[in-house]
Amino acid sequence: MTSIPPASIKRASQAIAEADALFIGAGAGMGVDSGLPDFRGNEGFWNAYPPFREAGLSFVDMANPAWFARDATRAWGFYGHRLNLYRRTKPHPGFDLLFNWVQRKKGGAYVFTSNVDGQFQRAGFPKDRMVECHGSILHFQCSTPCCNAIWPGDETQVDIDETSFRARPPLPQCSNCGGIARPNILMFGDGGWLSGRTSHQEDGLSAWLDHVRSQRIAVIEIGAGSAVPTVRWTCQQIARTHDAALIRVNPREPEGPEGTISLAAGALEALSQIDGAT
Repeated sequence: MTSIPPASIKRASQAIAEADALFIGAGAGMGVDSGLPDFRGNEGFWNAYPPFREAGLSFVDMANPAWFARDATRAWGFYGHRLNLYRRTKPHPGFDLLFNWVQRKKGGAYVFTSNVDGQFQRAGFPKDRMVECHGSILHFQCSTPCCNAIWPGDETQVDIDETSFRARPPLPQCSNCGGIARPNILMFGDGGWLSGRTSHQEDGLSAWLDHVRSQRIAVIEIGAGSAVPTVRWTCQQIARTHDAALIRVNPREPEGPEGTISLAAGALEALSQIDGAT
């Protein structure tokens, strides 16, 4: 357990208490307390997927759409394992704390997350108040793609060999052409990602921001690193343009622009301490 300055906790608690609406940004660090693997650095990835260490494949190597054409059983071995893991993972209590805060706000909240795991939805956050900027592993598209269709993969099961991390046939298929499907996730070097679902979510965010423009907003950013800074940049922009308090929860990179309330801790620890001070 880290030592967060009480003054910082008090500032964060006060900013949230005084807000009419919350903007919640979340990166991979939000899921660590639920037991989800941290892919920060090759060692973290290889600890979760030992066969890829033997093959010399990093997370960046595997998170590439080319695998669906080159070796679909390996591609779905990786993404199918993650899909199964996320489906059986229970969101940690920090999600409930956030949800309870949101319920008390007349303007509600909007979630902006780079996570593809669907954990916010499982915790009860409304699907129409969310931007999944990198897509969702719970939704599929054609790997070619042959069309612009994006569909939920709720009924699709992927059988994984836990030793080799390869998927056993049958593999998920495109609902249009019958070819290999893939998750609707923005991967590295991905020219085939269909962004229509995420674009629709972004339109909803714009409408919400217009709706709460005259209200006081607090921005809570959790577990979003600088390596892929989409969430950090978005939270900073919202805080700046709406003159909102920015609360940044990150055990390694809590610093931010002048005025940032920096909490150097994990998600559950920081949220619990804020809640205790409310």
